[in-house]
Amino acid sequence: MNATDGTPADLLRSALAADPARPLVTFYDDATGERVELSVATFANWVAKTANLIQDDLGAEPGDRVALLLPAHWQTAVWVLACSSTGVLADLGGDPASAAVAVSGPDALEEARACRGERVALSLRPLGGRFPQAPQGFLDYAVEVPSQGDRFAPYSPVDPDAPALAFAGGGELTGRQVMERAGADAATRGLTPVSRLLSGLPYNTWDGLSAGLLAPLAAGGSVVLCRHLDRLAPGALDQRRESERVTGTAI
Repeated sequence: MNATDGTPADLLRSALAADPARPLVTFYDDATGERVELSVATFANWVAKTANLIQDDLGAEPGDRVALLLPAHWQTAVWVLACSSTGVLADLGGDPASAAVAVSGPDALEEARACRGERVALSLRPLGGRFPQAPQGFLDYAVEVPSQGDRFAPYSPVDPDAPALAFAGGGELTGRQVMERAGADAATRGLTPVSRLLSGLPYNTWDGLSAGLLAPLAAGGSVVLCRHLDRLAPGALDQRRESERVTGTAI
């Protein structure tokens, strides 16, 4: 984390300037067998494309609320930082009825229909695949995002003291508060640029999002993000820790 970083998106920009080739997010889905590793550069490209989608195609403006009805997943991490890039508030598990945009995985589509604004659906299939048929009333993220620009610039500078992050049933955090808490969590966990934190926590709480993205990013380290850890065979988690060179665990 640099002294000039004021928002989570700034953390990603600093990571990109420092070492774009290093791994940032390694994702496992133990229900499907998927493993995908994203370097800082690849992850930042997804964030830029998604931010362009939010700003231009969805028409979301700074201060608008985006309900993210998504599990802990690498694409959820992309949306969190894309929201930060544009100045909209990322509401993890928030009420879609009060949101300008609802972003849903396949398990929350009915809930997301309460949103009167734009709705985006993510299949969460391996390699970011499309739905076989897009859900009615939703844009298919995997169809819309590839054509977006690889560079992003907000129409107006993002205010680090504006609300940036919220969780269902919890309060809001500004971008600066998110930075402060992520940095404090990184210090508490002893994270460094060589740390690889394995997290099996959901993203619908601060602890889960911090362990699964923000604290490793603040430290200049990386995360091994695991979904459906309960599907692992006995002993497989220890093997994963060893093969992924994990230095700490949050499950």
